[in-house]
Amino acid sequence: MSPPTRTTEPADQVRVLALIDHFVQGGAETLLSRFAVAAPEAGIELSVACLEERDGNPAAAPLRDHGIELVNLDLVGRPDFRALRTVRAHIARVRPQLVHTHLGSSDLLGCVAARSLAIPAVSTIHTTLLGERRREWVSGCVVGRCADRVIAVSESARQEYLRHPGWGRNVVTIHNGIDVSAEPGSGARVREELGIAPDDLVVTMASALRPEKGHDIALEALRILRPSFPNLKLLILGQGALRDAIAGDAEDLGSSVVMVGFKPDVMPYLAAADICLQPSLREAFPTTLIEAMAARTPIVASAVGGIPEIITGPELGVLIPAPPSPSSVADAVGSLLEHPERRQALARAGHDAYQRRFTAAPWVHRTRALYDQILVGRRDAQTRDRRYPVQSLRARVQR
Repeated sequence: MSPPTRTTEPADQVRVLALIDHFVQGGAETLLSRFAVAAPEAGIELSVACLEERDGNPAAAPLRDHGIELVNLDLVGRPDFRALRTVRAHIARVRPQLVHTHLGSSDLLGCVAARSLAIPAVSTIHTTLLGERRREWVSGCVVGRCADRVIAVSESARQEYLRHPGWGRNVVTIHNGIDVSAEPGSGARVREELGIAPDDLVVTMASALRPEKGHDIALEALRILRPSFPNLKLLILGQGALRDAIAGDAEDLGSSVVMVGFKPDVMPYLAAADICLQPSLREAFPTTLIEAMAARTPIVASAVGGIPEIITGPELGVLIPAPPSPSSVADAVGSLLEHPERRQALARAGHDAYQRRFTAAPWVHRTRALYDQILVGRRDAQTRDRRYPVQSLRARVQR
């Protein structure tokens, strides 16, 4: 299904409640914060709530910086009827025109609660890990029935969603966008702070420390590359369950691996890099690659999930055939390290593509168009119900 276009003149403002599980470091959490900041540009009056706080909700920093209130519903654990009542009460209190949910528990609770209040709901899926467990499959069935639309962040994720019978067909693809830039000189300052020499070669990974991100592959590729590039550094940003395991695996590499933890602003670290590396085993639509384009940092990434929808041709980056291996990563990275002119060409083309396709304005306006489409459809349906009550009742019974 194509992204929506407006079919009628919308209201000046649309009131939307965004509901998400939490704001730990992750793509969905970071993107929702950035969406909230950009939303007023499209006439979206957004309130934000999360089910619980985890690790201090670090990804909510942009909300705090822009004075956007975050309501914590303090619901810890698996969703249950108590949690549903709490979410329903919050929606009833806020009384938005539309509820937009993100991540598993919020999708389930938010869509069911919104439907019970006759408020339209939209769910965004941020992953390609769909229906792997029975609970996720059941949740997908419920959301498919209760949500007016499901947004996939990539066409790859949309096709994966459509493979599940019973999840509904009202799913559209809307690519994310962000407004970011690297301050001039910030990359050099990061190198100085981390003790990285100006002539060192730096490969940066910026992602949560999870198995599918391929940090083990990157470390093995570094071992392959070090004899040819003794001044090569691997800079790892992020936090997650694998932090200690990755640090242990990297002990033999010494100062060639620099782990800096979670950084709310990754742009200076990408600006400090000669290459941004994403050797993932699966991805929906990684924001890091858009940030790398904005930072004018050339990209090496595996051709999985939605990554080829970002790196649409060889002029924008180097795609590694899936699944990535240490040798294929080492070959791709080594080839770019040997050709600085190629890195410069990729950096220029990537930045141009970012400005054309991946800033926040197209993203929030496409999302606003979807909201308008849903709200207009609801109003039209209510008008038909009032005019033709018998026919409308028969149609609902048949459904």
